[in-house]
Amino acid sequence: MAKSTSPYTPMMMQYLSIKANHPDTLIFFRLGDFYELFFDDAKIAAKELSLVLTGKSAGQEERVPMCGVPHHAYKSYVQKLILKGYKVGIVEQLEEAGQGKGLVARDVTQIFTPGSFVETNQIDHNFLVSLTSDQLRFVILFTDISTGEMWLDYVQHDPDVLYAYLQKLNCHEVVCASSTHPAITETLSQMGIYLSYFDQLDYPSPSFPLADLEREAYVRLMGYLQSTQKKPLQFFKPIQHIYQQKVMKLDGFSLANLEVLQTLRTHQVEGSLLWLLDETATAMGSRLLKQWLMRPSAHLPTILLRQGFVERCLKDFLTLESLHQHLEGVYDLPRIVSRLHFLQVNARDLLSLKKSLAQLPSILSLLTTLTTPLVQTWLTRMPSFQPVVDLLHRAIHEDPPITIKEGGIIKPTFDTTLAEWILLAKGGKASLLQLETDERTRTGIKNLKVGYNQVFGYYLEVSNGQLAAIKPEFGYERRQTLANGERFITPALKALESKLLQAEQAQKSLEEKLFLSVVEQLLAFTTDFQILADILAEVDVLVGFAMVSSQYQYVKPTFRETRAITVEKSRHPVLEKYLKKSVFVPNDFVMDEATDTLLITGPNMGGKSTYMRQIALMQIMAQIGCFVPAQEANLMLLDAIYTRIGASDDLIGGQSTFMMEMTQTQYALANATENSLLIFDEIGRGTATYDGMALAQAIIEYATLKIKAKTLFSTHYHELTHLETLMPTLKNIHVAVHEENEKITFLYQVKPGSMSQSFGIHVAQLAALPSPLIMRAKAILNALENQPAKTTITPQPVMKPSELEDRLRAIDPLTLSPLDALQMLIDLKKHQG
Repeated sequence: MAKSTSPYTPMMMQYLSIKANHPDTLIFFRLGDFYELFFDDAKIAAKELSLVLTGKSAGQEERVPMCGVPHHAYKSYVQKLILKGYKVGIVEQLEEAGQGKGLVARDVTQIFTPGSFVETNQIDHNFLVSLTSDQLRFVILFTDISTGEMWLDYVQHDPDVLYAYLQKLNCHEVVCASSTHPAITETLSQMGIYLSYFDQLDYPSPSFPLADLEREAYVRLMGYLQSTQKKPLQFFKPIQHIYQQKVMKLDGFSLANLEVLQTLRTHQVEGSLLWLLDETATAMGSRLLKQWLMRPSAHLPTILLRQGFVERCLKDFLTLESLHQHLEGVYDLPRIVSRLHFLQVNARDLLSLKKSLAQLPSILSLLTTLTTPLVQTWLTRMPSFQPVVDLLHRAIHEDPPITIKEGGIIKPTFDTTLAEWILLAKGGKASLLQLETDERTRTGIKNLKVGYNQVFGYYLEVSNGQLAAIKPEFGYERRQTLANGERFITPALKALESKLLQAEQAQKSLEEKLFLSVVEQLLAFTTDFQILADILAEVDVLVGFAMVSSQYQYVKPTFRETRAITVEKSRHPVLEKYLKKSVFVPNDFVMDEATDTLLITGPNMGGKSTYMRQIALMQIMAQIGCFVPAQEANLMLLDAIYTRIGASDDLIGGQSTFMMEMTQTQYALANATENSLLIFDEIGRGTATYDGMALAQAIIEYATLKIKAKTLFSTHYHELTHLETLMPTLKNIHVAVHEENEKITFLYQVKPGSMSQSFGIHVAQLAALPSPLIMRAKAILNALENQPAKTTITPQPVMKPSELEDRLRAIDPLTLSPLDALQMLIDLKKHQG
């Protein structure tokens, strides 16, 4: 036989072959109880995970770099690498040792990426995005591989809009074509998003209809997942289309500025609207609530159905509490289904499934007492799970181990052959105890005992003081010498050991096969499990709404067909929870059909920002189906909320606070309609006074006269309050203060009319600035106020658009088919003669 010329051992050559197929992936190579990394992968992992870098003999004189992690704890290490932007490939044995000739076959069984890794206890979605585009739009298809959910949305072909959307999703990975414009991929990388290029579009098209761009995004996504997950993907649910006309648009800026999902200062959930409303009992309910908050409904029938259920729950609080208690016993069903399909499920997962289904009869019974149209929809869709309950009851032990290879996961009554092996194993153990007793009697050694370890198997242990009692006729064969005794075997013990180990191994092997057969039967119920999860998630969110509404005395809002908003005694929902025993000062809010803009003046800390935020948060709450913090609320259905609140900058991106202010303002003005709400807080203060005032007035004019959006504009430029006399749809309001002896008290009350001063020096005095400084500031202010006053420029009238412009503006190119677009062009041509 010719001598091998390879510089490495066969095992290392196997590793190198696998690594060559996955050059951009850190390879976790399973060897015994560890995943090992070699060469540059080892150096990277040792540095990133603070592991000891060692070496391994691999056929060369020099040892190759190596480090490793325990196989039972590998996911925590994978998670750390994923968060640092690496992909990790898991290499497992594909056969049992000794089954084939030579080296055990190994290969990559799964690749973890930033968009496909979900820790076991993680509740939130982790979205993987497939991106494609044409000249008009970006197609965004995003999925959570751990739940099988998939959404499809469009945005206009504007990179800034795309970036804002992806930031809102908080996605960690985008799959796109290698031909994607470099400017886009570079920006996405700067945003911390991992980019995966995938051009193989040979994955089968879906059975449901999709347009060409949609199909390309789908095929790219599923092909990429197939290449990384190495498993069938049949558990993915049908695509959910996000119809823009049926949702309220909330861009990433507005979500952040309004602190919907997390606070601006700490980036924590506590203190956000999500923190207030999340009374959900299940992980899937918590995820659904977050999706609703990111995309509130603009579809009135949907909102009314949700309101009806919340209202009915509030009339039967005992049923409400019982529903919440039973929902607490429901586990994360979508993720259990995902693990079923990836064969990563264990017996405890099936026990969780069983416990979840055990809550179902009580939940259904409670729902039937709440007769609303939404409940009827749920009950009509609800599948039956009696076969699943029976199967799990018959098969799975009540307290199984974590792994499926240890035995003790399948009940003996489930399979007669298994029962025989278990009986034989138990009999063998009883025989061991009997052998120990017999040997003590035969030898006279009272402290003789039977033991076991993985190296020597079963043995008889005798202490040093009793060794003299052992005679040749006993047939004892020495196996191991200890400091305080000796270990022996006998022919009888070896025969019994063989019988016992055979029974235990047969039991464990059969239990694993039976467990996988149970999993196979459960896979047939995948769609039913997903329907159940969807229903229970919705029930959970709305039960939470009812609980919050009851606790804080919220009221059911009504929606008008007109462009008017009237709220009596509105409150800021999150601040109210934070204040606890303190009293929040409520305020009315009125924007009738004749009012498009409220210009808000008043001192810093007086409550202007709070007032504007609470109205926006109230609209969001109302349009997800929750009741609202007010005495009465008559609202209009908004299609979007755009905000510019607070100071922020992007130094890395080269944008100052003022530039960010202008960028966010531009985005709002470019996308708002007359059914949108615009919230601008102190626009223009980041530049010179007259520059800022000019910009502020121009923005007010554009929003009020051209867009006609409902606009809340707070300002310290008191000169702008004269616009009320020049613009019929603009009204002044102010936050009141009480001034006495040159000291002010904040009243937190909003009143009609304007305020003539900002009380900035008074606020500085409250902050305890030095008295000489305060006196000097007053003197300077007095001198400035005695200078000639600047007058407000009369607003420029807006030219009335032509009929053609109106018709063009009404066209939504994202919803037109090619045939519709052609017909539209023909009609316009005819109209122009």
